[in-house]
Amino acid sequence: MSTETVLGCQQLSFCWQGDWTLEPLSFELCAGERLGVIGPNGAGKSTLLKLLAGLCLPSSGTVLLQGKALTQYSRTEKARQLALLSQENEQAQAMTVAELMLLGLLPHKKLWQANSQADLNLLQQCLDQVGLSHKQHQLLSSLSGGELQRAQLGRVLMQGAKLILLDEPTNHLDIQYQHLLLQLIASLPLSLIASFHDLNLAASYCDRLLLLHQGKVMALGTPQQVLTAPLISAVFGRPCLVDENPFDGKPRLTFAPGVCA
Repeated sequence: MSTETVLGCQQLSFCWQGDWTLEPLSFELCAGERLGVIGPNGAGKSTLLKLLAGLCLPSSGTVLLQGKALTQYSRTEKARQLALLSQENEQAQAMTVAELMLLGLLPHKKLWQANSQADLNLLQQCLDQVGLSHKQHQLLSSLSGGELQRAQLGRVLMQGAKLILLDEPTNHLDIQYQHLLLQLIASLPLSLIASFHDLNLAASYCDRLLLLHQGKVMALGTPQQVLTAPLISAVFGRPCLVDENPFDGKPRLTFAPGVCA
């Protein structure tokens, strides 16, 4: 992994109507690094990703993209460097899968430029990567939630940014596609920040984890450093055991079922 810093934030915070949604935090992301953001509902995961993407302005602090303040980029310049897949993507349901994915090329084109053969070749490559080649001409309205999520990821891949932000990328996906898409992302020369509900997926596919709870940073480090039974039990309010995943050697969490004393 490179030591080049792709993204950094310094004392970044967000306060909504007098209440801290995200208390001041600082960290850096290296080129090629995969950072997972974890924590219970309402911890501040989505807020952090919106701040890093420039979708909302922080109450304090700065986001640096390639060493330059995010606010100094134009929308097109930013889109060439950074791509976001959020939980709030809304596209016209009359659009086809291919049309949606081709939107990823907009930051690289003039308004009058048509799609080239190279663009169409890239489309086919990305369709193959997200497993939607056979549905490229189908309307978005006909897709399942998981297929739509894969189409949105295809749009992000078409965008060609070297840094991607993913908010719950495995939502609506069955187990097979959860792993296939995370394996795909891990195989590409990208830097990644993604939020996860599934702690075991985060442990298996991320180099470092950022644990948030009620807008505060509880831990930042490797999966082994962050996913400890006392800390996770305290944050999630549920007894858990941590052992080793026999497939990849990463931490594996098991939460106690039923009512626990």
